[in-house]
Amino acid sequence: MNQNVETNGTEPVDYIALTSDIVSAYVSKNPVRPADIPGLLSGVHAALAALGQGDAASAPAVEKPTPTQIRKSITHDALISFEDGRPYKTLRRHLTIRDLTPEAYREKWGLPRDYPMTAVGYSEQRSALALSFGLGKQRK
Repeated sequence: MNQNVETNGTEPVDYIALTSDIVSAYVSKNPVRPADIPGLLSGVHAALAALGQGDAASAPAVEKPTPTQIRKSITHDALISFEDGRPYKTLRRHLTIRDLTPEAYREKWGLPRDYPMTAVGYSEQRSALALSFGLGKQRK
């Protein structure tokens, strides 16, 4: 089989054509020295070929956190993300940037369905602010 044309099960994939399209688009919008173009071409081609060789089974498995790690990730002031290990008051925006929903995040990391997406302290602070504006009170 030709190294530059492979099949993905249904139709052939031409890595040279894909590489030239990607590199030409990149070079048209970014300053690139002529001496760097061969390395760029080979790097893009290698990356495309590696993607073509991989399948879902070869993706690295995510190591699920232990119950102790899950408990320690929930603090009063922040939730520690299992994606990057940084603390967040709320995980929703952080997950959206990574194209994850709260349900997908919980499933990916083996978290319980009731795992919070907002830190307790932040929820209390927002609740107090809402009450100070008169929200949640009956009208007369």
